[in-house]
Amino acid sequence: MLPKKHFGQNFLTSIPARIAIVKAGDIVTTDTILEIGPGKGFLTQELLTTGAHIIALEKDVELLPLLKEMFSHYKNFTLVEGDALTYIPPKKYKIIANIPYYITGAILSHYLSCAYQPETMVVLVQKEVAERVVDTKESILSLSVKAYGTPKIVYRVNKGSFNPAPSVDSAVLKIENISRNNFINQNHETTFFKIIKQGFAHKRKYLLSNLRELFPKSTLETLFEELFISSKARAEEIPLSIWLLLSQKLTTGAT
Repeated sequence: MLPKKHFGQNFLTSIPARIAIVKAGDIVTTDTILEIGPGKGFLTQELLTTGAHIIALEKDVELLPLLKEMFSHYKNFTLVEGDALTYIPPKKYKIIANIPYYITGAILSHYLSCAYQPETMVVLVQKEVAERVVDTKESILSLSVKAYGTPKIVYRVNKGSFNPAPSVDSAVLKIENISRNNFINQNHETTFFKIIKQGFAHKRKYLLSNLRELFPKSTLETLFEELFISSKARAEEIPLSIWLLLSQKLTTGAT
């Protein structure tokens, strides 16, 4: 069965990479693991050896018979046909997966912000994307991840580790300590994402200018002074802690 480009299928064939991904998950037998896009089951096979309950979520209906034939005899295996971006996960689980690269951002956003967040995420993504997430030069992507958890790169995977080989190298991104503890309430969470999106809307503009499209200049100037934010600061220069404080104050109306 040939990989399908429209599903972003690049099957991981490297045994050392598969071992590294599973090891990064710190899996115990009582865990429930959600594997998004099991493909031909290379990573699935490694995950099943841990004894944890593996939920394999596959969108490609042509792969379902293959996966069922390979793994249906495992008592700790559940095969689910579905779309990762609409799937409602269990209350307690970890995500460990080689995810489709073209929807990496959407998958991270969906699961980190959903009602039932994963305890941990270990995902194989493009190397450049992983580096952007952990970079100290912030972006909407990095802030969106760091607001919910602690990301780090735990393993690098070259393009030759896949079939077919992608055009870029990859990296295993681990996100730990996932929670909503950075937000005081839902309104704070909503405001945070509203202002980071607006803050990066026009990259050539200063942050103050971008946010003036949402809030009065006088309010922003007062808060910038209170939080020691330069009027000439750009969005990528502002650390997560300041974004959180700024969004909290804009939510509560406190100055």
